Amino acid sequence: MSPNPDFTPECRTAVAAAEAAGALLRSRFPDGFAARPKGDRGDVVTDLDLLAERLVVDRIRADFPHDRILAEETGDAAPGDAGARTWLVDPLDGSNNVVIGLPVYVVGIALCDEALPVVGVVHDPVTGRTWSARHGAGAHGPAGRLTPAPRPVSPSGPLLAWTQGHAVARDDPMARALRHTLELRSRRLLQLWAPLVAWAMLARGDIDGFVGYRAEAIDLPAGALLAREAGAALRHLDGRAFTPTFTGPDTDRSFVAARPEVLPALLDLVATATTPLLGPVP
Repeated sequence: MSPNPDFTPECRTAVAAAEAAGALLRSRFPDGFAARPKGDRGDVVTDLDLLAERLVVDRIRADFPHDRILAEETGDAAPGDAGARTWLVDPLDGSNNVVIGLPVYVVGIALCDEALPVVGVVHDPVTGRTWSARHGAGAHGPAGRLTPAPRPVSPSGPLLAWTQGHAVARDDPMARALRHTLELRSRRLLQLWAPLVAWAMLARGDIDGFVGYRAEAIDLPAGALLAREAGAALRHLDGRAFTPTFTGPDTDRSFVAARPEVLPALLDLVATATTPLLGPVP
């Protein structure tokens, strides 16, 4: 861990960069951009992704020239030391939404120290709101510190969000089992095409829980840190403690995140879906 555990300057830079990128995105939405396919699984990239990414990377590079930067579209923007400080930049989380004119997208930035998130920032260009977190210092939004109050789950079930990684096949049996069970047993299962939006909703207390299967690495640390610092609990699908890192295989990035009072029931729900495929937990 860095000898300077405060990370206030880094958080300040991340917030300023995310808000500047958000202003750019907002000025060009909904139709001031071009898009093209990305990969063979229906994903897209727009020129807004690239413009916003360049802006964020330049801001970070100006303030922290020796840090490594790993960006969604351009990859590794500096050699740096992969085991030390790495910035993760998702300049437009929700590109597919933008392309169809749906105003559900955010900018996400994380700083990881020795692969663990220490700063996380999510900015919503549509509303102009920003949420940020520093390791051990809590999560904050426009109205101050995020401290969602406990509340009972609706008799019709919890309000949940779902995400899965781009590499997950449409017929993946685990993804299908999880989604089917969650949809049957929840009040609503949100599938937003923008995981950082769901993380911010969990941190604010707008939803009860969030389940991810083989989640993408670039946006996980920022969102997970924001939710955890706001009081959410994170676990692997089998209930083990979950560490939100961007390294390692995507099979290590399946998670259950929830308000503490909701977590046990949500883990039981997930076990209902996964036990027939994996067997009981030892």
